[in-house]
Parts: sequence; C-alpha cells; structure tokens
Amino acid sequence: MDELRAISTFIRAAELGSFNKVAEAQGTTPQAVSKTIRQFEQHLGVRLFHRTTRNSSLTEEGQRLLESIKPSMDGVVGALARARSAAREDEGTIRVAASGSMGRRILMPLLAEFQLSYPGIQIDLIQEDGFSDLVNDRIDVGFRGGNAPDAQIVSRRLFPVQQIVCASPDYLKRHGTPRSLPDLQSHRCTAYRQPGSGRPMAWEFEIDGDTVFHHVQPVLLSNDPDTEMHAVLAGIGIGQIDSINAAAAIRAGLLTPLLTDYVSARMGFYLYFPQRADMPGRVRRFVDFIVERLLNSQEFYINFKLML
Repeated sequence: MDELRAISTFIRAAELGSFNKVAEAQGTTPQAVSKTIRQFEQHLGVRLFHRTTRNSSLTEEGQRLLESIKPSMDGVVGALARARSAAREDEGTIRVAASGSMGRRILMPLLAEFQLSYPGIQIDLIQEDGFSDLVNDRIDVGFRGGNAPDAQIVSRRLFPVQQIVCASPDYLKRHGTPRSLPDLQSHRCTAYRQPGSGRPMAWEFEIDGDTVFHHVQPVLLSNDPDTEMHAVLAGIGIGQIDSINAAAAIRAGLLTPLLTDYVSARMGFYLYFPQRADMPGRVRRFVDFIVERLLNSQEFYINFKLML
C-alpha cells in the first residue's frame, strides 16, 4: 500500500472528523477514504477510528499515532514545499566556482548585491585556480579567466582580459622606462608560475594581429596573481599583469602601463554552467544577474587610446 498517502489521509480525517469532508478536500469519494483508512488499520493491526454514519473520532491508539506522526509529516510537507520553491524561485544554495583573485575582485561585490535582492539564496563559493568539474564537484555556475572552457558545457565570454606590462612609478624612476620588447632584457621582471609545469609563463603580446610570446628571466616567480601584482606595486620589477588585477591600480596611478601598442586581449573572462533543461530558478536568476552586470564591462578593461 501507499503508506505516505495513507498517512496523509489519516491525518486529514483526524483533523476534519469526517470521511465525507476528507473526500471533498481530496476530490474523491467517502468510500475511497474509508477503504484507505481500513487498509491502513489492517496494515498496522490496530483500530484508529470510532465510526458513525456522519462522523469519526480517534481511538486511543489513533490519538497516540497522530501525536507521534503529525510533526514528522508536517516536516516532510514543509521540506517538499521548500524544495519546490527553491527549484522555481528564490530559495536554496548556489555552488559557485572561481579562482581566489577573481572571487575577491570581481564576484564579491556582485554576490553582496545579489543577496540583498535575494536573501533566501545562499552562495557556496569554491575558490580554486583549476578548472572545476561541474558534475563531480556539483557546481552550478563557474567563472574562469583565460581561454574558453572546452568541456561539454555552456560558456559565455563576458569581457576580454588584457595582458598588461606595467611597473610602479618608483621602479621606473630608478630603472628607466622600456620602449620596446628588446629593452625588457635589461630590466628586472616578475612572472607567474604555470600550475602544471611549474615553469614561468611567457609574456604575450599582439603584434600585427599575431600573438607573440616573450620569455623573461624573472627575479620573482609566484603562483598567485595577487602576490605578483603586489610585488610589482612594491617596485620589485616589471610584470605582465592581467587587467582584472591591474585595471584599478592603473587608473589610480599606482601602476604605469608599458608597451601599450602590443597589449594582447586574446583571453577572456568566462561564465560557464552545465547544459541542462531543468536549471533551478535561483541559478537562472543568478546567471541573468551576472550577465547583466558584467557583459562587456569596462571596469576590468583599459582603453589605452583614451589614455593618450
């Protein structure tokens, strides 16, 4: 027998005190309600109701069962209602994956704004530099700076990410300003350590429409973009910093962009998520919110032609 249906019918009959009223509420017949209750009693081996032609009342055993089972049933009903609400609307958890620097610089202000509008939605932020496995890690939405994700997922490029050679004004006063790529050979440089190989990542430039890679001998090598940028801010050397990290410092005059005729914007900042027809409403709201705020954003992009 369908125990959950029988329990629901039992509780409704106990509350209404009439099989007829239960039948009206459930859109069935009194005979069907009576049959469900009788089968439930047989299943339990105990009589639950005293019956008359018009009304019913709980036996002592029925009252004890009601007192013990109703709170749990209320919890089940509430949980199902919350699940339906979370799937459709504005409650539940969204698991978001992003690197540490992107989470701090780009997402944190947006997450604060999003949760002001949707306080019933919780964000579970997973910060790691690698490319998250959406299925195994149960990620709803991911963010990635660099090349386009190549897995079988939905991805959208929100804005280009530039690779900007820059230095602190103090460093340039002490060491001079490079005017060409060969000039970099005589300067102290920083670099980012590639996660896979551990080698310094080559600097990249766009020259005559082609991407050209340039290797430097770093005086400081780091596997953290924030650390490399702070090293450049401190005057340790010249670095090639992505525009997500460098744009605000350049606008504030804390960093000076160099070799701007050759800035590469081949990479991008991407939003990605699993391809699914039943995307929960809360995730769809979040994706739409992020796209509205970040698509073609100029906050993390420098138009060097306007700086001339």
